Amino acid sequence: MTPVADTQALKPITDALAEGAGHLHIPDGAAMVLAVSGGPDSTALLHGAALLAPGRGWRLTVAHLDHALRSTSADEAAAVAATAAGMGLPAEIRRTDVTALAASEHRSVEDAGRQARYRFLEQVAASHGPETLIATAHTADDAVETILLRLARGSGLRGLRGIPARRGRIVRPLLHARRAVLRAALDTAGVAYVSDPSNADVAHARNRVRADLLPALERLNPAAVEALTRFGRLSADDDDLLDALAASELAQRRDPADASIDWHRPPARALGRRVLRQAIGDPAPSAERIDALLDAAEGPRGGLSIEMGAGRSASVRERRIRLE
Repeated sequence: MTPVADTQALKPITDALAEGAGHLHIPDGAAMVLAVSGGPDSTALLHGAALLAPGRGWRLTVAHLDHALRSTSADEAAAVAATAAGMGLPAEIRRTDVTALAASEHRSVEDAGRQARYRFLEQVAASHGPETLIATAHTADDAVETILLRLARGSGLRGLRGIPARRGRIVRPLLHARRAVLRAALDTAGVAYVSDPSNADVAHARNRVRADLLPALERLNPAAVEALTRFGRLSADDDDLLDALAASELAQRRDPADASIDWHRPPARALGRRVLRQAIGDPAPSAERIDALLDAAEGPRGGLSIEMGAGRSASVRERRIRLE
């Protein structure tokens, strides 16, 4: 990675970042922690934000978590720190043994790394104040890959929303941009970045989607990414509407005296699932547990109890659902 050298060549990145910042209403003067892995997408975020920051008064901090998964990871962390210093930006660098973390938390290495990264970013942002934003470099390609993976796994509308542009203090101003456009701009400008060899490992489902499924869809429809991102937005709109309807339905059905839920006249299944998920809360029970509870509540028998996971249960008696 090298400091910004060719601002004109990087214009596709600054244009995309400015557009995304506008959609997200990132204000002038905002404090932002940039999640920079050293890969091409986060390198684009770093250089684009550094170019826009003077005119917008953004106060930037670079954050990099070394997952200790490759022999070169310490060198990559040092390169991120050096690039930040060359741009006059403060950097927070931390090393975590993600393999050991995955074993201790009984997670996959990928999931443990993601969780560790977001914990680290939240800690860095919190140290800079409650209004500090965290900017990640997710692209339209990432969002579509997520949608396709969840679709293949049988997800409902919630999963088909893809990656949210904003969640809490986390913002993704490049979520509408194509990965290839960002990388082409970096290459034209002569900006170096790290290529993670694990991205070519088709043992990972996401990499198979990236290498095989998405190109096949683009051969079928050259605008497949745009179509699928639109599908994600429509799914999000429908999901929000159903959540609002479910909240209203739950309020009408819940007895304030004992918090039981009246199920004498069951709603449509799609709405009923959401009513129960909202009533039970996080972590959300599996779809199988929710359907088992609905079957019990709508069936002829009473006096049934259904385990909801995480030490929770629900009982059905006289067409009323009680959560414990």
